[in-house]
Amino acid sequence: MKKPLKPAEIRAKKRQQELMEIVGEDQYFSDKEAESLQLTADLDWNQQLLEKFLDKADDIVKRRVVLPLADKREALILYVDGLADEVTVSQIIMRTLLIELEKVNQDRMQLQLDIIEQFSEKLVLIGEVTKENMLDKLLTSLLSGDTLLLIDKCDEAIVMDTRGWQTRGIQEPSAEAVIRGPREGFVETLRINTMLIRRKLRTSDLKIKTQQLGTKTKTDVAIIYIEGIANPKIVEEVEKRLKRINIDSVLESGYLEELIEDCSYSPFPQIQSTERPDKVVANLLEGRVAIVVDHTPFVMIVPTLFFQFLQAAEDYYERSLYVSLLRIIRVIALIISLALPGIYVAAITFHQEMIPFGFALSIASGREGTPFPGFLEAMFMGIVFEILREAGVRLPKPVGQAVSIVGALVIGESAVNAGVVSPIMVIVAALTAISSFAIPNFSIILSSTFIRFFLTLLAAVMGYFGLIWGLLVLLIHLASLRSFGVPYLSPIAPGNWANLKDTFVRVPWWGMMKRPHLLAKGNMDRIKPGLRPGPRQGRE
Repeated sequence: MKKPLKPAEIRAKKRQQELMEIVGEDQYFSDKEAESLQLTADLDWNQQLLEKFLDKADDIVKRRVVLPLADKREALILYVDGLADEVTVSQIIMRTLLIELEKVNQDRMQLQLDIIEQFSEKLVLIGEVTKENMLDKLLTSLLSGDTLLLIDKCDEAIVMDTRGWQTRGIQEPSAEAVIRGPREGFVETLRINTMLIRRKLRTSDLKIKTQQLGTKTKTDVAIIYIEGIANPKIVEEVEKRLKRINIDSVLESGYLEELIEDCSYSPFPQIQSTERPDKVVANLLEGRVAIVVDHTPFVMIVPTLFFQFLQAAEDYYERSLYVSLLRIIRVIALIISLALPGIYVAAITFHQEMIPFGFALSIASGREGTPFPGFLEAMFMGIVFEILREAGVRLPKPVGQAVSIVGALVIGESAVNAGVVSPIMVIVAALTAISSFAIPNFSIILSSTFIRFFLTLLAAVMGYFGLIWGLLVLLIHLASLRSFGVPYLSPIAPGNWANLKDTFVRVPWWGMMKRPHLLAKGNMDRIKPGLRPGPRQGRE
C-alpha cells in the first residue's frame, strides 16, 4: 500500500503536471521554476524541458546516443563547452557508453534493472559520480562544468565531475611581494586555493565547508578553520553571517566583505584580504577563520585586529630584532601619513610661536608670494598625489611607474616655480606619500587617505586643538570597533601583556609559546617550552 502524499509533494506534482502541459509552448522559464521540477522517465520530455531552460545557449553540447543494450535504449549527454574537460568526456564517458557497455553484453553479464545504479557504481570511471533528480541542482551542476547523463525510462540523471576549464598558473603575488619567503600566490580557482592551504597544513583538523552564494552566479564560498584551535563561536558567527546573505551575484570577495563586516561606515577595514597562502595558514594557526571565494585570488581572514595591517608576512621569516625595528618604523610612518599635513597646517595657521625662529624664517621665505593659505595648499598637493597614484595603478605597469614618478617630480617642480605652492609643502606632501607606502597593507593606506583629509580640515579650523580632538575621536572609534566579536584594538584594549609579544615588536619564536587567547580555544600551546637556544653545555 502506497503512503499518502504530503501537501508539499501534492503541490509539486501538480505544478509539474502544469509545466508538462506547456512544455511545448514558447514560454520563458526562469531559474525559480526549476526549484519545483523533477525529471521523469520520459527522455524526450526531459530533453525538451532542459532545452527550455538552456534556450539560446550555444555553448551547451548535447549528444543523443543509443546504448548497446537489448532494448536499444537512448541516452542524452550534456556538458558545457569550455567548462568540461572534453578529453574526459570523449575518452571515458563516451567510451564507456558505446564500447565498454557492449563488451559487458557480449560477456553475457546480467545488468540489474537499475541501470543508473550500474553506471554510477561500476561502469563510469570518474572520481565523483552522483545521482540527481531535481532539475535546479542538475542545471547548477551542468553550468559548473559537470557532465549530465540522462537515460530513457529512468527518472534520475548521472552527474559526473568533468570540470576542466583553463586557469591562471600559480604566480608570485603582485600586491604582497617579499624578499624572503614563498613565491606562490592564490589564483582565481577555489579548489586550487584550498589545495595551496591544505598542502601547508597536513592535518585532519583542517576543516573546509563549502556553500554557494548568489542566486545568479552561484559562486562557491569556502569557510576554512582548524578544529580544536579556532573558537567555535567565531566559526558559527561566520557561517551565520554568510547564510543570511541574499544577493544575485558574488563576483569577488569584496561583495561579501561589505555584507559581513561589523561596522559598514567605519573608515578602518575589519576584514583582512591577502593573496599569500602562507599568511592564511599562519592566521589559521592562531585561531582565525579564512573565507575563500571562487573567481578571485584574494582570501579574507577574520577576525581582524588593527595591528595586523602593520605586519607583513616577511616579519616571521627574518630575525626578531630587525623585524621589531621595522614594526616601530611602520607605526611612525602611519602617524606621519595621518597627521603630518595637519601638523604643518595648524603650525603655520595658528601656532607660529611653536616653530623655531630659523625654521619659521625659512617657511616664511618659501611662502612669500604664494596666493593660497596653507590648508588649500595641503589639499591641492594631497589630491594631486592621489591622482598620480591612481593613474599609476590603472595604466599598464611599465607606463604607470613612469607616470607616477615623473609626474610627481614635474608637477611639484612646476607648482613651486609658478608660485602656486611653497617648497616646504611639497616636502610635506612627499613625506606623507612615502610614509603611506611603508604600510604593508593597501586597505589601511586607503583608510589613511580619508582620515588624513579629515584631520587636515580640523587642523585648519581649530589648530592643534582640532587635530588632537580628531585623533581622540579616532582612538575612541577604534576602541569601540569589533571584528566578529573580537575587540579591534586588542591586545592593547583590552590589555593583554602576553599577546603584546607579537604587536609593536616581535619576540623570537621560542618566546611565543601561546596562541592569542581572544582567538584560539582549546589547544593554546604553539611551541614547546625550553627551546631557547644557547651555548652548548659541557664538552664532548
